[in-house]
Amino acid sequence: MWKLLVGFIVFALVALFVLKKVGGGIDISGEKHGVETSQPAEPASAASAAEAASR
Repeated sequence: MWKLLVGFIVFALVALFVLKKVGGGIDISGEKHGVETSQPAEPASAASAAEAASR
């Protein structure tokens, strides 16, 4: 049983190491509230809003 635990810990550490080296933008610091998004949402155009309303 202890071998499964050790194997899982080794696998998790290797996975974190590889993901950090690749630079996958991993943030394991927990939830963040009030953080701005990288890109603002695009407003819906008037044409698409009128088309949706006519359906």
